[in-house]
Amino acid sequence: MQKNVEKMSINYSPNFDRKKRSNSKVKYLIFHYTGMKSENAAIKRLTNESTKVSCHYFIKNNGEIIKIVPDLYIAWHAGISSWKKDKSINSNSIGIEIYNPGHNHGYKKFNQKQVASIINLSKKLKKKYKIKKENILGHSDIAPLRKKDPGEKFPWKLLNKKKISLWHSLSEKNCKKLRSIKLNDSENFFQLLFKFGYKSTKNLNERIKIYKNFQRRFRPQLISNIVDQESYAILKSLIYLN
Repeated sequence: MQKNVEKMSINYSPNFDRKKRSNSKVKYLIFHYTGMKSENAAIKRLTNESTKVSCHYFIKNNGEIIKIVPDLYIAWHAGISSWKKDKSINSNSIGIEIYNPGHNHGYKKFNQKQVASIINLSKKLKKKYKIKKENILGHSDIAPLRKKDPGEKFPWKLLNKKKISLWHSLSEKNCKKLRSIKLNDSENFFQLLFKFGYKSTKNLNERIKIYKNFQRRFRPQLISNIVDQESYAILKSLIYLN
């Protein structure tokens, strides 16, 4: 699978900022799914000037990688976004789109060839640009009110095992004991969540959207409206690791 990373094909998009950035400006790696029924339609959308969207890399269903925008140009993949104190994440990130129909079109597991390419490409980019593992994020992390991708079936835990991304330090056994037990002090949870990096808001409906995306990322076994003790324990573990 390393071969696909080194000998990727090129299908350049016109949708990027023309001013080059330096290697040191690249701080984040952002994963997306395409959320479209057709792989070809997704590629056409990312390379069509009228859509005003793009990415740096596209991982096909068979694991092959297409370079869409060169790394040192700003691709238009994140939209309105933020993480911690950083706004407009396009400016300092690399965006990777992975073919998957998404939640609206029969969301499915990312297959083994895709996962192998995700791992190999991520390792290469992480090393090249010295990206910290806590800055390897999903679209749903940086734009939690608008997006769900790459979703709860994305292999975040495996990526952590490969020393690519962040994951909590709690055992599954301990997590299950706390699952679905309502947390009394949800305000403290949300303040920690915002400290961790997610967009801060006082609106209850927005908080629930953000919480669900936190679960998709770090507790994919159960996505609910109830802030529970398991989620709180996971978040505290992440704050410590971060």
